[in-house]
Amino acid sequence: MSKRLLCPPAPGPLEDYAARFDGLFGTLAQRRGFREYLQGLLLPRDRNKALTALAGMEPIVGAQGAPAQRLQFFLSESAWDVKTVNARRLQMLREDPTTKAHERGVLVIDETGDRKDGTHTDHVSYQYLGSIGRIANGIVSVSSVWADERMYHPLDVEPYTPAKRLEKGRSDPAFRTKPQIAVELLQSARKAHIPFRAVVADCLYGENVDFEGAMFKAKVPYVLSLRPHKGRWAEEEAAHTPEEATERMGWRSAEEPGAWKPIVRTFKDGHTEEWWAVEVTTLINYGPDEAVRLVAVSTDPETLPANSTWYLVTNLPAPGCGQAKGSPFEEADLAEVVRLYGLRQWVEQSFRQIKGELGFSDFQVRSDHAIRRHWELVLCAFCFCWWAYTREHPKMFMDPTPQSQPVAEEAGEKRRGLRRGTTGRSSSVMAGSPAAGEELAGPVGNAVALLASVVESAPATTAASAA
Repeated sequence: MSKRLLCPPAPGPLEDYAARFDGLFGTLAQRRGFREYLQGLLLPRDRNKALTALAGMEPIVGAQGAPAQRLQFFLSESAWDVKTVNARRLQMLREDPTTKAHERGVLVIDETGDRKDGTHTDHVSYQYLGSIGRIANGIVSVSSVWADERMYHPLDVEPYTPAKRLEKGRSDPAFRTKPQIAVELLQSARKAHIPFRAVVADCLYGENVDFEGAMFKAKVPYVLSLRPHKGRWAEEEAAHTPEEATERMGWRSAEEPGAWKPIVRTFKDGHTEEWWAVEVTTLINYGPDEAVRLVAVSTDPETLPANSTWYLVTNLPAPGCGQAKGSPFEEADLAEVVRLYGLRQWVEQSFRQIKGELGFSDFQVRSDHAIRRHWELVLCAFCFCWWAYTREHPKMFMDPTPQSQPVAEEAGEKRRGLRRGTTGRSSSVMAGSPAAGEELAGPVGNAVALLASVVESAPATTAASAA
């Protein structure tokens, strides 16, 4: 066997991180391409993270240069397996005590779309794109993210192929709906031994009967949202939507809240917000003694503002109810349900960082396997950001449990002093890139800056509900 050739090292700590993947790449060119691609993704750029930008070449003219062509071949033609790279990345996250997943975290499922021109790129079609809020030509992917109050990290991502792109349409064996893809991502997370308290997702999944049925069949706990006007059959005089049912829960004022309970949410940057939650019992087939609960959460139960009101369905049993005795899941009071769904906000931040800063949607390739490779390399670059940041601040991430919260009585005393919906001081999603010091090369310095504000804008922990 010939001696393995040494690879030119990446800058600073990036070399230590990249070296952990070397066994998955059979040639020097592949190991070098992996380092160069990650370095290009991590460097701040004024233009999109296209192959020419990653290679440090001029647009258009530089596309034919050797550095750009080398990365093009690494992405599209080189023989390496994206699944084994993803498995190694998840293994590293599991083995690192600062990023290791635990059972109080959540598995977030969500989808995102980005505009793409033409029709020759795999999976691209005229469809709804969440990033722009309307139907347009583009590509959609479904992703899974593990998160707790400290941090989040992406697990897997799968492209969605619209039926119109398949020969037999919706009857084609290759066609999968977004909720079906979500179930596959859930199964992948379990195979990778990723623990979580519950699956959390938005109304696309909360209102999908097949997805909810798959959760029940697999005995997976979940907290999913519903739209306020999602209608269901009921007697004429009964409530027909989550919003109508919530309005019947007896709220009059903060002094006469009816069945509503105060929830004090404390964010990592120190600001607090007063929310209210209620176990909704006025919508048919929902309640603490039913298989599925409906929990309404709002900053203002009187007006139920659309931008700060959640309608959540969960199969986690309420404390002390009849369902709790036979349930395979740990009980969850109102504060716990709010905490779990509140962690979903990480996925919105991940889209800003992974897409905006690292160039998730900036690929300039057409084939399915090349697109998947670009996405995986972006996820590797992001996980390196956590890897570098936790080594700069090791003690901050050693305790996976949320910070202690005020007891119920103390929270109740404080609630009158809190302004509803207060946002506290603002916190930027991205920090500026620091100057590279003696130990921080350019891309590494940018990686540390990328997450510098994340720990200050993390989702809230919640105090216990006041009696």
